Amino acid sequence: MEPQGQDQDLESTAQHAPGADLEATEAESESAEQAPAEPVNPNRHWYAIHTYSGYENKVKTHLEARIISMNLKDFIFQVVVPMENEVEVKNGQRRTVARKVYPGYVLVDMVITPDSWHAVRGAPGVTGFVGGQNEPAPLSESDLQYILRAPVPTGEEPAAKPKITFLTGQSVKVIGGPFAEFIGTVSEVDNEKQKVTVLVSFFGRETPVQLDFLQVEKM
Repeated sequence: MEPQGQDQDLESTAQHAPGADLEATEAESESAEQAPAEPVNPNRHWYAIHTYSGYENKVKTHLEARIISMNLKDFIFQVVVPMENEVEVKNGQRRTVARKVYPGYVLVDMVITPDSWHAVRGAPGVTGFVGGQNEPAPLSESDLQYILRAPVPTGEEPAAKPKITFLTGQSVKVIGGPFAEFIGTVSEVDNEKQKVTVLVSFFGRETPVQLDFLQVEKM
């Protein structure tokens, strides 16, 4: 019969073996991964509010200040003025300008309570909630996804889209491509593909040329 002390030494060695520590770590990791997620407040929704035209950014600033001063950070979470970048050509120069997608509207991510409702409704420049004053209607998921679009990864700029200013029959000057400096007439505008077809005089004949919006400018 082997001494009892030796059995105890073997058990102690097994408990402190590297494999045992690894199993314990994996078990703790699995336990952490299976921890219940933080519950989502079912009353939290996005709402659209009307503002005076040109007051959208001021309303955003006022609301963000009210969230702090009225201690409403647990009820009003985000205030957004939907914006997009456009590229416009003026005097032959391209420049990117920010444009409000929905002038006169601001989006608010919030939980409606008497205090949060009054904080938003009473902010300077706000004329009311969309969908009713006493019972605002939250934005649907599909509307929200369309309005906010996909988020831009950190460190990247959203792609600017050309500003659409062309009409059929309009006289334009080509400023890019092999027909640069030609004068022509717009015969077709494809807003989806952001292309325009221009009729230019080439060897005495009108020739249709398809160009990007950024390759032409108004006369």
